[in-house]
Amino acid sequence: MTLRPIVLYPDPVLRRVALPVAEIDAGMKSLAADMIETMYHAKGRGLAAPQVGLSLRLFVMDCGWKEGPKNPRVFFNPEILAASPNLATNTEGCLSIPDVPTQVERPDWVLMGWTDEAGTRHEERFTGFEAVAAQHELDHLNGRLCIDLVAPAQREATRLLLERLET
Repeated sequence: MTLRPIVLYPDPVLRRVALPVAEIDAGMKSLAADMIETMYHAKGRGLAAPQVGLSLRLFVMDCGWKEGPKNPRVFFNPEILAASPNLATNTEGCLSIPDVPTQVERPDWVLMGWTDEAGTRHEERFTGFEAVAAQHELDHLNGRLCIDLVAPAQREATRLLLERLET
């Protein structure tokens, strides 16, 4: 496995809509394994392929590894099938936008469909932090960043932090 460099904002790959993964072959499985190791090394809980410079519909996630055993999950071609009408506001961080925490409002649960690295199709309802993380990573695949969803009261502070990153 190889640690991959994490792409930082404002790199344009972070704004592209990622392409579907046509075939889950050995190369895709190797990429997913690299992304898992990169995520753990960076102390993250999720990582999307655009964050390692590849415009592919793939993300990895392990929301509980900091409190318990590692349980990485791989999501090829994920999609939200249903979402709660109820919204919750949470603080989100992003490995591609370090040191810029954002307050983001999202549905408090989502039903997601995806294919794993073995080619098995899954559907699962995510709640709590897993729902936040899954939506955050899926946003990366759609060229959207958490800074695009900042609560109005936090916009100016976020803008100032981003100016620092862009210079």
